[in-house]
Amino acid sequence: MSLTPAGRRTAAAVLTAALLVPLAACSSDDGEKDTGGSTSGAPAAKLTVLAAASLTDVFKTAGAAYEKSHPGTELTFSFAGSQELVAQVSQGAPADVLVTADTKSMDKVKADTGTPAIIAKNRLVIATGEGNPHKVDDLEDLADTKLKVVLAAPEVPVGKYSKQILDKQKITVKPVSQEPNVRAVLSKVELGEADAGLVYKTDAESAKDKVDAVEIPDDRNAVAQYPAATLKDSGNAEAAAAFVAWLSSPEGQKILQDAGFQKP
Repeated sequence: MSLTPAGRRTAAAVLTAALLVPLAACSSDDGEKDTGGSTSGAPAAKLTVLAAASLTDVFKTAGAAYEKSHPGTELTFSFAGSQELVAQVSQGAPADVLVTADTKSMDKVKADTGTPAIIAKNRLVIATGEGNPHKVDDLEDLADTKLKVVLAAPEVPVGKYSKQILDKQKITVKPVSQEPNVRAVLSKVELGEADAGLVYKTDAESAKDKVDAVEIPDDRNAVAQYPAATLKDSGNAEAAAAFVAWLSSPEGQKILQDAGFQKP
């Protein structure tokens, strides 16, 4: 027997609760939550945002800034590969906003979301160990069977972009592993478990003290787009829409671009 939407949401809540990363909540001096609303007029609310793994660092910064300018609002983030987030939404996960690392993932749940807005773009680089010990200079070097290369799985956005880039150049790479999200790829390189991997430029930048980034020319690269949308089952529709709109505001855009993301 199939579950009702309410039943799906209850079941999904158990699966997603462990992934949630709460930010410190804004509170008044006596410890009671400020419910006076935000300085921008958006209603105060507790919002759950499902976001692509490559947004982990920048969204923590953005979330803190948003809470500061919207007293009484609390943001909780759940970061994972876009394909995992889409599965959560399809299962009725209780959330308010979805941000993926590609438009195809967002399209899979268009019946569950409002109209998406592209908030940022990104490009790929080759991540290597610090100092680039294996002298990886270009994409062709990844075909060297002596090199331990790690890629994201093909169903993951960064994995799709990686395949697109390599196929276009007719380069065959045999990865030692295929990871569930871009942060897992980056971690393998950071830990020395892989010699190189394809990641987003912003992820390599976030670990620049541990990895080197080999640039890929624009004409051989892929452009990742990040759509953000409210979820129709949100119990905080107005507040969710306000956060999505803020991501495209000058303040939100500055935070994204300071982290290395490109203009949408």
